[in-house]
Amino acid sequence: MGLDQNRNSGSAWLDCQAIEAWIDGHRVVKDLSLRLLKGESTAVLGPNGAGKTTLVKLISRTLYPVVKPGSYWRLFGSETVNLWALRQRLGVVSTELEQRIPASLTGRELLLAAFFGAIRLGRDRTPSEQQRSRSEDVLRSMDLDGLADEKYGQLSEGQRRRLLIARALVHAPEVLVLDEPTNALDLRARHTLLRTLRNLCQQGTTLVLVTHQVDVIIPEIKRVVGLQNCLISLDGSAESTLTGPKLSELFDTPLTVVQSGGFRQVLPG
Repeated sequence: MGLDQNRNSGSAWLDCQAIEAWIDGHRVVKDLSLRLLKGESTAVLGPNGAGKTTLVKLISRTLYPVVKPGSYWRLFGSETVNLWALRQRLGVVSTELEQRIPASLTGRELLLAAFFGAIRLGRDRTPSEQQRSRSEDVLRSMDLDGLADEKYGQLSEGQRRRLLIARALVHAPEVLVLDEPTNALDLRARHTLLRTLRNLCQQGTTLVLVTHQVDVIIPEIKRVVGLQNCLISLDGSAESTLTGPKLSELFDTPLTVVQSGGFRQVLPG
């Protein structure tokens, strides 16, 4: 499935056409075209190995597409991206980032280091009073101020995930991309995180939820993009895509969808 021509209007924060990308001599993206709009929170859905994390790497600029005729990759309207300027507009929370956080790092330092595009503070990284104030404000708004002096390695999975989201929010980004944010969370931690995501959407943040779990797609997400082999096989409203037949095709197994309170649960078909 190519670029959705019905989405040519509106302000796109991501706009790509016929993208190709390689990792260690293997082509991981062959012909991806996608347009994501500011103000339109979206779920990127697909089975394991569908290319979801590869898409996140392209967005975060840890993976670059091949330059070729007829192909382009634009973030916030530009094909030339200044990484520092990008951090002011785009927050990305990935499993790759989570694995890089030292266990001894405190919650407060985790947030303050984000102002320098770093994992931790150093001698040449002294936060200003304004940056310290902003960090404290974000911690309070996420109900995490009690964890500011706790070590990252001593926190639960849910607390770590919320701290990483808080770190991404210190710049007040227009768009927040989350890669499998509910993985390994128990029910209480998952529901707490989903409430946080709903609040962010309601406050105006454009959320991109990258997941293989249908039941974590919050009601505020209005568009669903389905990936298979890093190609778009499904694209439309949540109502039209999150159905038994469409999901059965996407995940290649018979599925039934049950809906309640704006959430959907998938059962064997």
